[in-house]
Amino acid sequence: NGNGVMNNVTDPFNEYDGKISIEYRGSSSQSFPKKPYALETQKANGDNNNVSILGMPSENDWILYAPYTDKSLMRNVLTFDIGRKMGWYSSRTQYCELVIDGDYKGIYVFMEKLKKDKNRIDIAKLDTDDLAGDSLTGGYIIKVDKYTGTGGEDWLSDFDDIGGGDLYLQYHYPEASTMHPIQKDYIHSFVDSFEYALSSSYFADTSIGYNNFIDVNSFIDFYIVNELAKDIDAYRLSSYIYKDKDSKGGKLTMGPLWDFNLAYGNADYCEGWLTSDWEVTTSCGSDNPFWFERLLNDTTYQNSLKCRWEYLRENTLHKDSLYMFIDNTVIYLNTAQQRNFQRWDILGNYVWPNYYIGNSYVEEVQFFKTWISARLSWMDLNMPGNCIQLPLSVDNNTNLT
Repeated sequence: NGNGVMNNVTDPFNEYDGKISIEYRGSSSQSFPKKPYALETQKANGDNNNVSILGMPSENDWILYAPYTDKSLMRNVLTFDIGRKMGWYSSRTQYCELVIDGDYKGIYVFMEKLKKDKNRIDIAKLDTDDLAGDSLTGGYIIKVDKYTGTGGEDWLSDFDDIGGGDLYLQYHYPEASTMHPIQKDYIHSFVDSFEYALSSSYFADTSIGYNNFIDVNSFIDFYIVNELAKDIDAYRLSSYIYKDKDSKGGKLTMGPLWDFNLAYGNADYCEGWLTSDWEVTTSCGSDNPFWFERLLNDTTYQNSLKCRWEYLRENTLHKDSLYMFIDNTVIYLNTAQQRNFQRWDILGNYVWPNYYIGNSYVEEVQFFKTWISARLSWMDLNMPGNCIQLPLSVDNNTNLT
């Protein structure tokens, strides 16, 4: 309950006690008996009720994510923690045990819905009358995703995906139904300009190439996390991109990270179980936008990627750091995971699309850790680029002793 004391259903409320609207959410996860939910905290009259819950910044849109096929219960939670430690916004998370109308539902992750907000995706509000000048240039959120769940209106890219198929990009914020055609055209044209620059012969030119359109560091970090997780959905699904006003940077920024429950070896298709190879070489990789592979053709980008990888491997992505997070989470979930797997008797049983089936929670976590260790080792050996450390310059006036 926040004080290290076990909560009981019969105890007085110690967090939010008020009206909510709640609905099922998700796509393939809807097929599982343990359902994810979206909820909105509301005032008595149904208006948005912005409140702080479990220490998270005040807002009204929340998600109860239901780890089911991920029997470690922590693939998303670990990934979002990595994202925050790398300096990006990722949905904040808190474990909870869910009871609805007296029915115990097991372990859930209470988390923030991805949306424009000063404490979430911190970009400018785009009003319907922002139709010219700097105000037209942001903020926008778009995504590459499936159409079930929260899928919506899209446009067809002028460039095929890696396998030669159609690539569609969806409007996410503002909702397409509220956007003025001028705004739709603006963000569509801006992404077009990025894609044309990236596909051109001058793509690496610093004055007219791709880096005029994208936050390169966000693309590098997005690539690193998706490849570390060997996420079979990487790049082609649940891939968000946002753009603030030009006066606030105005470049396409990859993220936030989202939906890693089938990552880290937890898939028996698209070679998701293999700790070797890049995601693009899997049978899912043909659906990816061409962006990330094309960027690797730029030596400067490659070298920056290598430097970032080597830096992260000394801290956030050091095996000891990742293991410590996992081990601490196991301790925290100790009795709760037992109740969860009593409610959902799936340990030792196949749940789509498990590659590994552990007979206990301990075995599931051990597979998770062992897989990560092997993946880190493979990426250490295969990350392209050369991190060239510049020699320290010595000021001529400095007296060295």
